[in-house]
Amino acid sequence: MKARQAKYSKRKKGILKKAKELSILCDVEVVLLLSSPSGKRTFFVGQDPNCLYNILQKVSNMPFVEREERRAYTMEMLKKFYVNWESEFDPLSPPRNKNVDILKLYEDQVQELKDKLTKKSKILRDWKNPENVKDLNQIKFMEDHLIASLNGLRNRKNQLAMEQQSRQRYLEVGL
Repeated sequence: MKARQAKYSKRKKGILKKAKELSILCDVEVVLLLSSPSGKRTFFVGQDPNCLYNILQKVSNMPFVEREERRAYTMEMLKKFYVNWESEFDPLSPPRNKNVDILKLYEDQVQELKDKLTKKSKILRDWKNPENVKDLNQIKFMEDHLIASLNGLRNRKNQLAMEQQSRQRYLEVGL
């Protein structure tokens, strides 16, 4: 969830900057309403403080047919942005229950952790019983890991030996 919040925060800054630029550079009325994954709302109104009122007034005065045409056009544009829009985003579907979404997210995270645990348990079993490993790539991986670990141990042993020799020389000179 933290990664999502961080990504949202970064993208929010970007879209707010773009909305402000659009408002200033193109002299258009911009209203932006965002809702974060944690439920906090961000509201942006362009340079004119009456911008929201003006936009709502224009939309309410627009004939129904024109509103529907604009809505259809917007839906087509959204479909182009979402490759799998039917599975990910359906603007015509009723809003989903946020608790269901959060529950699904937690269930996905739990399943992902269970899968990782299963994978790590198998690796641990392989390390305990290498004679049972049938995959050549897994054996090669284990061998490479052992070689790297052995090299690390040798380096640490040499470092400790040098430190110990240095201390002994210091004590000999100090006496």
